[in-house]
Amino acid sequence: MRSAWLGLALVLLSSPALGHKASDSYLSLTLDGARISGQWDIALRDLDYALSLDTNDDGALTWGEVRAQHAEIAAYARSHLSLAMAGDPCPMEVTGQLIDQHSDGAYSVLRFHATCPHRADRLSVDYRLLFDLDPQHKGLLRLSQGQYTQSAVFSPQDPVRSFVSGSTNLWRSLMDYAGSGVWHIWRGFDHILFLIALLLPAVLQRAQDGWRGVSHWRPALIDTLKIVSAFTVAHSITLSAATLGLVHLPSRLVESVIAASVVLAALNNIFPLLPARRWVVAGVFGLIHGFGFASVLTDLGLPPGALASALVGFNLGVELGQLALVSVFLPLAYALRASIFYRYVLRIAGSVIVAGLAGVWLVERAFNLRLLAL
Repeated sequence: MRSAWLGLALVLLSSPALGHKASDSYLSLTLDGARISGQWDIALRDLDYALSLDTNDDGALTWGEVRAQHAEIAAYARSHLSLAMAGDPCPMEVTGQLIDQHSDGAYSVLRFHATCPHRADRLSVDYRLLFDLDPQHKGLLRLSQGQYTQSAVFSPQDPVRSFVSGSTNLWRSLMDYAGSGVWHIWRGFDHILFLIALLLPAVLQRAQDGWRGVSHWRPALIDTLKIVSAFTVAHSITLSAATLGLVHLPSRLVESVIAASVVLAALNNIFPLLPARRWVVAGVFGLIHGFGFASVLTDLGLPPGALASALVGFNLGVELGQLALVSVFLPLAYALRASIFYRYVLRIAGSVIVAGLAGVWLVERAFNLRLLAL
């Protein structure tokens, strides 16, 4: 029983200081015969981690610090990306560097070109950026050739990919983005904490003398299904709308409201702050969480044809990751529902900790501050 308590506590309370978007870079390649032009957007926070760009260690990168190390950034990037056509290397040359703002912060943008020895039908891309430092980093690729666009996701387990000119592999793209969706929900600690805060009371019921565990499995399962279904439908709607460019909200607003939703969901387990049923709360705030999910795909800028499979795969991955989380949480919660530990320690102390952590996120995101170390 102690191991079950510990497992549930870790699921509920473990999280890094800052969260939401995982480490991604965006690589765009355009193939024209034997010539390749490219753009590579790499988060400055990741480059700082790899190269210590913050030379005065004041916790804030300046344009001067980044500009002074343009050569080091270019060399580091080039050493972790190789292009080859029919097995023959295509030497790369960086032609420009600038800073651009993505939905989750500032990125270094490297523009480059590569010339292959001869034209061939197969291009190989070997991507190894940050894999030695962050095994959860992902490289998102968009490869364009005339009317054809292919996409892929690089990971430490799959760092080398080959692409045949004039063709698309929708099934591989679907699976790539499904895997990315799973990792996104598992690394999106604000989404996880929001769901868990709503699910904590699913195995409990109010009585005159306090909280009691439900007497049967069925009510807890139905309550969980309502919450998860409402959250899924809501975030799927806005994920699709934002990815397709139908609706756009400022990233700072979205991330701040997501943090606020975690605070409210957690405190509602102690004080009845939200009059609506919890599945309604999951649906309402799920609409905002969907905009947070969409940042991965919108930053890649895929055309409609390639975007469809990426969107379906990514959303499927998010749902699978969410289902895995619930399938672990609910049996543990049900097994512990009658214990004082669950009814009071986890429900009250756990909710306070979650609310406090999300409150820090809210202040950081709303006022663009950095209160806790990465």
